Amino acid sequence: MQITSILRRAAQVNPTGTATIFGERRQSWSQLLDRVSRLAGALQGLGMQPGDRVALLSLNSDRFIEYFFASVWGGGAMMPMNIRWAPAECAYALNDAGAEILLVDEAFKDAAVAIKAQVPGLRTLIYCGDGDTPDGMVNYEQILDAADPAPDADRSGDDLAGIFYTGGTTGFPKGVMLSHTNFYVGGVSNAQELHIRDGTIYLHAAPMFHIADLLWFMAITFVAGTHVVIPMFTPEATLKAIEDHKPSHVLLVPVMLQMVLHSDKLEETDVSSLELIAYGASPITEAVLVEAFDKFPRVKFLQAFGQTELSPVATILGTDYHVLDGPKAGKLRSAGRPTLVCEIKIADDEGTELSRGEIGNICVKGPITMLGYWNKPDVTAETKRDGWVYTGDAGYMDDEGFVFLMDRVKDMIISGGENVYSAEVENALSQHPAVATSAVIGIPSEQWGESVHAIVILRPGAEATPEDLMEHCHKLIAGYKCPRSVDFRTDPFPLSGANKVLKTELRKPYWEGQERQIS
Repeated sequence: MQITSILRRAAQVNPTGTATIFGERRQSWSQLLDRVSRLAGALQGLGMQPGDRVALLSLNSDRFIEYFFASVWGGGAMMPMNIRWAPAECAYALNDAGAEILLVDEAFKDAAVAIKAQVPGLRTLIYCGDGDTPDGMVNYEQILDAADPAPDADRSGDDLAGIFYTGGTTGFPKGVMLSHTNFYVGGVSNAQELHIRDGTIYLHAAPMFHIADLLWFMAITFVAGTHVVIPMFTPEATLKAIEDHKPSHVLLVPVMLQMVLHSDKLEETDVSSLELIAYGASPITEAVLVEAFDKFPRVKFLQAFGQTELSPVATILGTDYHVLDGPKAGKLRSAGRPTLVCEIKIADDEGTELSRGEIGNICVKGPITMLGYWNKPDVTAETKRDGWVYTGDAGYMDDEGFVFLMDRVKDMIISGGENVYSAEVENALSQHPAVATSAVIGIPSEQWGESVHAIVILRPGAEATPEDLMEHCHKLIAGYKCPRSVDFRTDPFPLSGANKVLKTELRKPYWEGQERQIS
C-alpha cells in the first residue's frame, strides 16, 4: 500500500482533468504528477534521505498538495505544522523530529527566521510563497524547475509517511507517526463512506495542516477529482469559492459551519452545487444541525469522529441518520458507527469489553491505527495496547453499534476543532511569578463547543488579574490554547487518593444540567 500509487493512477485515468485550483492557478493530473516528481528530486538534491522529516508551515495552497505527495515520493516523511502555534512550539516539534528542511510561505517567512534560530539542525528554508524570496531561503519554483523528475522511492506499507504533532498530556506536543498503509486504507474507506465518486470537486476550506482536511487529499485523489483550495477559512471566502467553483463536497468543523450559517452572504450565494457537508473534529449541538438543515435543505450532512492517531476517522454518522423524524431519527447525538476498516470496543481500564450501554474507554483497532508516537515508547505503550488505540474518550455503544461520546478520560479540551491539553496550558501558567498552581478545564461555549478556563491559586501575597495571566500565556503557547476566562480560588484543589487534582469536581458547576460532559 503506497501513497504515491494513488497519484500515478489519477494521472493515468484522468490526465487532462483538473487536479487543483488555487486562485488563478490550475493544473491537470498529469501536470501535478510531473511537478511532484520534480519537487521530490529537488528535496533529494537538498539532502533529503529516506525517512527524513520535511516540515511545512503554510496557509492552504496547491503547493501544499504537491508537498504532501513529493515528500513521500522522494522517500521522506511529511510534517505539516500547526499554523496557530507560537514559534516556541514550532521549534520544539522541529527539534524533536530532527527536521532539516522547512517550507514556509509569505505568511510565515518572518516567523521562520525566529524559529530557525531555535533549531540548530534546521539546515534549509524553502520559500513557497508568491512574493520575493527572503535572504537565506531558496525559492520553491526555482528549485522545482531546475530539478529532474525523481523516480518513486517506492516506500510503502509500514514505512513512515508523516509525523503529525498533537497536544501533549505532559505539556509538550507529541508526534503521531502515520504510515503509507494508514493513509492508503483511510483513503479507500473515506472515498467510499464520504460518498466521493469520479469527478468529485472538494473545497479545502479547513486548514490543510489538520488531519481532518488531510484525509481528503487521498480520498479525492483516489477518484481523480478536483481539489479547490482557498488560503484560509472565512465565511465569505468559502461561500465565494462555492459559487465560483461549484464544489460538491466540503468539510466544515462545527465552529466554521456556525459562521457560515450566520453570514449575511449566505442568502445571496448560489450553493446549489453542494451535495454534502461533512463535519467533525469537535462535537456539534443539535441546534446547529437543525439550523443547517433549514438553511441547506438540499444538502446532506455527515459526521466523522476520530483523532490523528487513527489517521483519522473511526466512526461515521451517515447521511441517512441526519433526520429529525422517521425510523432512523434519534441518532444525531451519536458519533456514528465504526468505519469499514476498523473495530471499536468500549472497555474498562484493563481492556475488558463492556456490555452495550455501559460507559468506558472508546478503543479502536485496525489498519488505520498509528505506528506510535515519535521518540515516546512509554506513551505509545500506554495508548496502543494489543493493537487497540485507547482514544482517551469515554462513551458507550448502543445495541445498533452507534457510539455515543460522554466524557474524556484524558484532560483534553476541544475548542473550535483544536485539541488543547490542560497540561500545556498549566505549564504556561506556572511560568508566571504570581501563580502557585492552576487547574485548566473545558467549560461549555456556544461558539467554540468548549472554552479553555483556568482556575488559579496565587502565591501568598502575589497579585495578578485574569488579563495578566491570559496575556502571559499568549507569549508562550498558541492563542487557541490560552485561557478565555480565569477564576481565582484560595482553597486547595480537591485531590484523589493518588493526590491528583479531581478535575471532574472542578467541572461540575459549569456542566450542571448538561446531558454529557463534553460539548
